[in-house]
Amino acid sequence: MTSRSDRPQWERDGGDWPNRAASRFVEAAGLVWHIQEMGRPDAPALLLVHGTGAATHSWRALAPLLAADFRVLALDLPGHGFTDPLPPGRLSLPGMSAALAGLLRHLDVAPRIAVGHSAGAAILARMSLEGGASPDLLVALNGALMPFPGLASVLFPSLAKVLFLNPVTPKIFAWSADTAAVERLMRGTGSKLDAHGLALYRRLLRFPGHVAGALGMMANWDLAALDRDLPRLAVPTLLVVGGDDRAVSPETAFTVQRRIPGARVELLRNLGHLAHEEAPETVAAVILRAARETAQVAGSIGVG
Repeated sequence: MTSRSDRPQWERDGGDWPNRAASRFVEAAGLVWHIQEMGRPDAPALLLVHGTGAATHSWRALAPLLAADFRVLALDLPGHGFTDPLPPGRLSLPGMSAALAGLLRHLDVAPRIAVGHSAGAAILARMSLEGGASPDLLVALNGALMPFPGLASVLFPSLAKVLFLNPVTPKIFAWSADTAAVERLMRGTGSKLDAHGLALYRRLLRFPGHVAGALGMMANWDLAALDRDLPRLAVPTLLVVGGDDRAVSPETAFTVQRRIPGARVELLRNLGHLAHEEAPETVAAVILRAARETAQVAGSIGVG
């Protein structure tokens, strides 16, 4: 277990947090959440859910672009950034999805567009399958929606669980998260981030509590169960794929497309796993175009 001092503290570490003016804290589903809201209150709601090891900073440039047309809600997932961690018994994909659904009920927000990056897309898919949300469009940005291939599907979660259960591991990782280490980690995703983006990841990864939140997520991830249920996903789904993604193979999206009825793939060449941070204008345009197309079919989203 990590202590409060092992986690990022808003008063100490959030002074220059991206889009800080949009931040607030709410208590829901047994947790205190850090959320950000921007855009017109009467606009259709758009939900942003980051991936493992990230936080609201991941949307620092994309969220304001989307706020011109939507009421944008972003959040730090449990155990990430400035949001409380889930207890071990709820550290699972269904547990994370249920917690997020509880937050949305508390806020009385029913997202019309749900955008998830990597593991965030898996949370949104599970939440939609369980009735925790019924968006008109689900956008998966380099979504981690299927198990790793071959032996990795067994080894990766098992290794994460071993590391998570060892209380020393997050501290060692945090102590070693210097600038060079974070640069190597980001390069390993196939993305090229600017100095500010790298500094924000380094700020989070030097806290053992944040690292433990990321490891806990991976340790209890059951993507095989999600994969079995994907054919039941009735939400129109757009799979946005960075062609240079090294974290989730771009080819995976085409396999997922065949498993989700009516799903579409949009390939973004020369971008990696963090495409929305590398090229926020490009990703915003893709989301807005898909939202307008969905509105034309369903007649339900008022996108300008």
